[in-house]
Amino acid sequence: MKIKTIVVDDERLGRKELLLLIEQHSNLEVIADYGNPEEARQGIEDLQPDLLFLDIQMPGKNGFELLEELERVPRVIFVTAYDEFAIQAFEVNALDYILKPVEEERFTNAVNKAIELISEEKKQLENTNSKELTGDDQVFLKDGERCWFVHLRDVEKFESIGNYVKVYFNGNKPLILKSLNNLDKRLSDKEFFRANRKFIINLKWIQRIDPWFNGGMQVELKTGDKIEISRRQASRLKELMSL
Repeated sequence: MKIKTIVVDDERLGRKELLLLIEQHSNLEVIADYGNPEEARQGIEDLQPDLLFLDIQMPGKNGFELLEELERVPRVIFVTAYDEFAIQAFEVNALDYILKPVEEERFTNAVNKAIELISEEKKQLENTNSKELTGDDQVFLKDGERCWFVHLRDVEKFESIGNYVKVYFNGNKPLILKSLNNLDKRLSDKEFFRANRKFIINLKWIQRIDPWFNGGMQVELKTGDKIEISRRQASRLKELMSL
């Protein structure tokens, strides 16, 4: 099972070093590498990698700012010369944080962890019923000792929380061990919409849509919750909800 990988580092020698290290892992397939964060953003959106090796300090835009602009964030391993960003890295759910100069053993440990997690996610997606899930489907949810059978029409939104997804329905908010990206692939795009990198919303729960900053939108759900729609996704939402 190949794991699609992209490398982003503004230093040519840094990229070359990472590419040589990645070559030693047959499970990883490098589909692109970038020295420019803006080019990287477009490439990541278009190619949808499973794994991203990302530098932090780059001219024009740092690694965290790049992630903020992505609608779908892949699994990330930060590779940087600076140790002061470690806490912030794990706050954005990074798989690992490797300091330069990169030690081969340290790199291998990070890669093995990434391969194990991403491979398991891919298997889960393949093993689940390939049928598209709609509001009429009922799903089983378990959080601790509590269990629910829930019609998806009753789910207002899904929120990414680290390696989990929080499911909002009827005042309940259980956490399930699943990635928002994999969930997005299974839900009907006629009923559920990827608002941004943190949220999928149920279109039938939208009560109001307002213009927002930089060409984006803000939707208000029937629950009163407000969620920002990025400019890119705002265009898609207009197409979905227009005659």
